[in-house]
Amino acid sequence: MRHTAKELLPERGKLRHFNRKKEISELLGLSPSEVKTKAGRHLREFDGCAGIHRQIADDMLRLVKARNDKGEKTRFILPVGPVGQYPLFLDAVNKQRINLKNCCFFFMDEYADSSGHALPPEHPLSFQGEMRKLWLNKVDPELAIPEEQLFFPNEKNVHLLADKIQEVGGIDICFGGIGIHGHIAFNEPEPEVNDSDPRLVCLNDFTTTINAIRAKVGGNLEGFPRKAYTLGMRQILAARQIRLACRNGIDLDWANTVLRLTLFGMPGNDYPCTYINQHPDFIIYTDQDTLKQPEIIL
Repeated sequence: MRHTAKELLPERGKLRHFNRKKEISELLGLSPSEVKTKAGRHLREFDGCAGIHRQIADDMLRLVKARNDKGEKTRFILPVGPVGQYPLFLDAVNKQRINLKNCCFFFMDEYADSSGHALPPEHPLSFQGEMRKLWLNKVDPELAIPEEQLFFPNEKNVHLLADKIQEVGGIDICFGGIGIHGHIAFNEPEPEVNDSDPRLVCLNDFTTTINAIRAKVGGNLEGFPRKAYTLGMRQILAARQIRLACRNGIDLDWANTVLRLTLFGMPGNDYPCTYINQHPDFIIYTDQDTLKQPEIIL
């Protein structure tokens, strides 16, 4: 269901006449140096995507090793986009003999078919399948995370995930990316999205289009999944730390707006990423291209 901007903005006094279009125009008017100054510690810029991937891998490694040293669990929310950090993490785990047996990894989301069944791992668009091929199946068995501590959202477990996160002690760090309409995981614009829990969602046209462009399917909108399972914004915002990558990643400047909205935007359901800037410990990792102003500012 498509909601209007008025329906999606919180109805609180000062937001009654808030103009998101005007805000975006003003934010895009900020130069890269102005964005960095205004964001302060909440933004880190890298030369390119490789630097972002290295940073996320280092973050993951640092926390796993620190918590292993204390004999404590490591609890992550992890994305399937970006993914460049995982081969780096895998290489360090196997070479440095970093034990993952005390980790609990909750993956953000998973596509579903029209009947609401999560795509099986053998499907070419399956997030679980990609993670297993890219790195999970390549971890030395002596170090590998136990299967019962890996969580991919699906129709069988979606109603259990919120309680499971609480049961393991909450999330230490939520890693992720940011979608073109400001979605985190597959939390797209909808009323009260900031209080959402794990659920099955119908993907909007904006998400489907940009994902079909990026997924090597030739822009096949008809065959692309229109449903997905996702963790809720409640679980993401409750993480003790949030580290998000915001990068174009392709030769289109599609992420420049949501970068600025995530950092500075007035919190509202029309762009879920705007709730991130209310978190006490968030950092956005970006690159030079995504930090640039677009050629045309509307």
